[in-house]
Amino acid sequence: MAKRTNTAVWLEKYGRWQINVQKDGIRKTFTSSIPGRNGQREANRKADDWLDDHIDNASVRCDRLYDTWIEELKATTSRSYWEQYAMYGRTRILPEIGRMKIDRLTEQHLQNVINTGYKDGLAKKTLQNIKGCMTAFIKWCRKNKATTLFVENLTIPRNAEVGERNILQPADLAVLFESDQTESHGKQCTELYINAYRFEVVTGLRPGEVIGLKWTDIKGERMEIRRSINVYGEETKGKNINARRVVALSPIALGILADQDALCREYGLKSEYVFPNEDSDHIAQSTYRHRWARYCIVNKITTTTPYELRHTFVSIMKQLPEGTLKQLVGHSRDMDTYGVYSHELDDDTKRTAAMLQETLSRYILADKKTHF
Repeated sequence: MAKRTNTAVWLEKYGRWQINVQKDGIRKTFTSSIPGRNGQREANRKADDWLDDHIDNASVRCDRLYDTWIEELKATTSRSYWEQYAMYGRTRILPEIGRMKIDRLTEQHLQNVINTGYKDGLAKKTLQNIKGCMTAFIKWCRKNKATTLFVENLTIPRNAEVGERNILQPADLAVLFESDQTESHGKQCTELYINAYRFEVVTGLRPGEVIGLKWTDIKGERMEIRRSINVYGEETKGKNINARRVVALSPIALGILADQDALCREYGLKSEYVFPNEDSDHIAQSTYRHRWARYCIVNKITTTTPYELRHTFVSIMKQLPEGTLKQLVGHSRDMDTYGVYSHELDDDTKRTAAMLQETLSRYILADKKTHF
């Protein structure tokens, strides 16, 4: 192992720590934008990792390492998580770098993966996901002493297209909250999941969170988001660390829950889930998508996806304070425990519920106000 004889210095002009080191005639620069001594230590660590020549798997091909990584993800993550990374590897990453030995891999090779995706018209969000996938893979390779490569400078082309989303317009919302009718086998009937659609619009929950919601999660005028059901029917803790949260329920949302309780009683559905299927189990995401698409067609409203109902909520509520909106939709860190913050939550809940009610009432019929 080559020894580092210098330390990272702070470059005020660039707002970063930087250190230059050399090994075997090759000079490398490592940086960190973290302020303070933690940033200096991070830059030094990167340099030390590169100087450490104890690499055990340098001659292994990238595709073999990638396969091993995916197998580890299968054992430690949900299917929806690892299958997405497996798909990116199969369709985008490995066709570019799969046959290369890991010690020949450079950051530019990975940048080429992103650039190729951009040329093929991939949306900005997809390119960001591919970038995150490659970053995670290389980090795993470093942990397994297969490489010293860092990929901190990968970039998304500035002109990458942002995928367009459809949302329900005011006229669509009026229909959604007036009509509970759909068609099945050519005959008109009541849409069993109508309250799930409405609830998603007025709360901003993700489809999997709506599907996974249980009656025990309803705490008076509050709701605890504890789980999500993914496309494979697996129960997960949610999309990210912020997914578990406590949010306010507006009178309109409480009215929808009351309607759902009445609907379950009418159809004899005895389930722990708030919005169950015909067998009192949770809804399959594929069924939820299909039934919603059919409802849109039958009722002649803007064709959207279930996830775009969440976008509809954000669009309606965009005048809310940013911190409040992020907490509602799970884009900020959740409270540590429900009890510790109960007094603060009580006050916040009442204020948030009032703002939700005032805004939702502009779009949704006022009779959805019955408390559950």
